[in-house]
Amino acid sequence: MIDDEPDSERVSALAPFRHGIFRAVWSASLVSNFGGLIQGVGAAWMMTTIATSPYQVALVQASTTLPIMLFALVAGAIADSFNRRKVMLIAQIFMLVVSVLLTVFTYFGLITPWTLLAFAFLINSGTALYNPSWQASVGDMVPRAKLPAAVALNSLGFNLTRSVGPAIGGIIVAAAGAAAAFAANALSYVGLIIVLARWKPELPASTLPRETLGAAMGAGLRYVAMSPNIGKVLVRGAAFGFSAGAVLALLPLVARDVVKGDALTYGIMLGAFGIGAVGGALISVRLRQMLSSETMVRMAFAGFALCAFNAAVSDQAWQTSLGLLIGGACWVVALSHFNITVQMSTPRWVVGRVLSVYQTATFGGIALGSWIWGVVADAQGAEFALTAAAVAMLAGGAVGLLLPLPQQAVLNLDPLNRFKEPHLALDLKLRSGPIAIMIEYIIREEDVPEFLATMAERGRIRRRDGARNWTLARDLENPAIWIEHYHTPTWLEYIRHNKRATHADAVIGERVRALHSGDEPPRVRRMIERPTTAGTAIVMPKGPIEH
Repeated sequence: MIDDEPDSERVSALAPFRHGIFRAVWSASLVSNFGGLIQGVGAAWMMTTIATSPYQVALVQASTTLPIMLFALVAGAIADSFNRRKVMLIAQIFMLVVSVLLTVFTYFGLITPWTLLAFAFLINSGTALYNPSWQASVGDMVPRAKLPAAVALNSLGFNLTRSVGPAIGGIIVAAAGAAAAFAANALSYVGLIIVLARWKPELPASTLPRETLGAAMGAGLRYVAMSPNIGKVLVRGAAFGFSAGAVLALLPLVARDVVKGDALTYGIMLGAFGIGAVGGALISVRLRQMLSSETMVRMAFAGFALCAFNAAVSDQAWQTSLGLLIGGACWVVALSHFNITVQMSTPRWVVGRVLSVYQTATFGGIALGSWIWGVVADAQGAEFALTAAAVAMLAGGAVGLLLPLPQQAVLNLDPLNRFKEPHLALDLKLRSGPIAIMIEYIIREEDVPEFLATMAERGRIRRRDGARNWTLARDLENPAIWIEHYHTPTWLEYIRHNKRATHADAVIGERVRALHSGDEPPRVRRMIERPTTAGTAIVMPKGPIEH
């Protein structure tokens, strides 16, 4: 684990670079991202030369984002269940192999619109596998206090390459063809593969068996469903991706048909978008200090709407590029803020899965938007589609009136580690169950309203972390007695449920215990349920106070 460092270092935007592995992976990723952007220019421009409709051109962007929407949740469960370094290595090697095949197919003239889309889909399937493990691994490389700075630096690194990569990609495509761009991308994976192969992270050994993939995915979805603030981020991310994706999806058509340019023009326009994104990454930390989350995101929606409308009405490459500067900055401000909000709201045990759900929502919005705006452009022209997308962006910003983003806060989501498995009188196996838990509280009448409000939050946390059938009951004969009751499928899931508690969760537990007025701590009963044909349920011995 990484120890926190003095507060003076935390305020530095470059503080994550003090950690050698973050610096090495960041640098290698810079090269890999550079190659990926060159490949993207090659694929997008090649499609304009072999496609039969604008619809197929827009599908290049959809094939880039669709795998993330489809596979992100599985990849997130893998990231939280397996060695993240090995997952990242496998993903990078897979993308290297597919990129080499794409280069060979292109060189020998075997590419059709649909095979090009298939290769783009496969490469980005590797990205879908890689991203949750990479983003979750940032917390293994730097202290939690530096996560916002590390996320901002990752965004900065990607957009540094975006500022020049597309233009160089355009030059490569114009001078040597798409096959050369694809070969450059294949080479760009090598450095990151070497860095990951040499990295030996020190991670705490798990004392519990690994969850099955299905159970891990279910736990991730349950955590998101029971976390209202994360839900707001998902809705806003999907809305932003759906509307803003139109610009990147239709930009090849804008370069070719609206401003009458070539592959180099397209690359320069993407470069302008990247330069704006670098600016957005540089100011995002400062904006987080000055503005509320909701204000930042609304400004990003409005700025990107201006970018899309400008692209629709401009017939000059320089004017379109100026708008793309604004669009790039808004793109990074919005998406990096969504990412930071999710990471700072999620404990380590589930962060990969929650990030994957966020990516599914956001990139699903981009994929859906790319398809829909492509259909609109096919029927009405790119200019009309971009104007409609600008209106959709303004509507997405207005969603904040109903679903405002939570205020920025730093929660202590480190594991509480208070739970100790109780001594049992029965020889219970980890798979034994179902397990029923009852906790008895004695509450004064004047404390009942506060107790009910606090228990509502406690119930949400219980269900979020795996408890089933959670209820709160009051004794009819002795109204001062209240019983909290819930189930877990097995004894293993009961242990796992308790080990998921964080320091932030403990605040609620302490508030509940402070309201308990009994002379003894709240009484805890753990029972294993048995069918009535086999006798009544067996009561387990009373154990330590729950978290």
